Amino acid sequence: MKLRCLLIDDEPPALQVLCRYISAINGLEIAGQCRNAIEALEVLHQRTIDVIFLDIKMPSIIGTEFLKNLTHPPKVIFVTAYRDYAVDGFELDAVDYLVKPVSFERFFKAITKLNRIMGLEAPLATQSDAPKNPAFVYLKVDKDMKKVFVNEVTYIESLKDYVMVYMAGNKHFLVKQSITAMENLLSEHKFIRVHRSYIVSLDKISGYNGLSVQLGEKEIPIGRLYKHAVMESLQ
Repeated sequence: MKLRCLLIDDEPPALQVLCRYISAINGLEIAGQCRNAIEALEVLHQRTIDVIFLDIKMPSIIGTEFLKNLTHPPKVIFVTAYRDYAVDGFELDAVDYLVKPVSFERFFKAITKLNRIMGLEAPLATQSDAPKNPAFVYLKVDKDMKKVFVNEVTYIESLKDYVMVYMAGNKHFLVKQSITAMENLLSEHKFIRVHRSYIVSLDKISGYNGLSVQLGEKEIPIGRLYKHAVMESLQ
């Protein structure tokens, strides 16, 4: 028996990561991918769903409110960038609450818990079966999906609802994506969030101190909330 999974998230990179993780675990299959509550309700009316992977903050509705409005909700695992809703999530009997960026190991742990709750055998995949990191990602630039090799990315800067991606050779381009979505998309690669407005490639860091990291001649500030994680990664 395979558990039928419904993915609900308004960020395409987050859906990409979940799809890769689910594909790496025996006993799971993707029954639908939705970017809003209306699409999700249509899928729930048409198909039998065993588990929902649900984002919290979406443009049309908060994930917890969406779940409250379901008469007979399936099992749910929240996958979100916001820690503040964890209590609400568990009060709604969520199986687990995953905070982005989510590693495969943490995802696998949630699936193991799900199987235990549903009285199923442990998932057949092991943590060594984690999907291989692709050497590239696709990003939406203007109206096209652009293939970007991650080893050429130097750093990423947030510009409200967009990010500017800076590449080797002084190339850069604008992407319609939030920096949190980019952080999630690059979570399995050697990138780190150093500031609310910046993600940098660990391989491109040429030096650092307690206040900033250097990428060649470019200096990127380290945010107070990110300092501990940055120092741990660099030492």
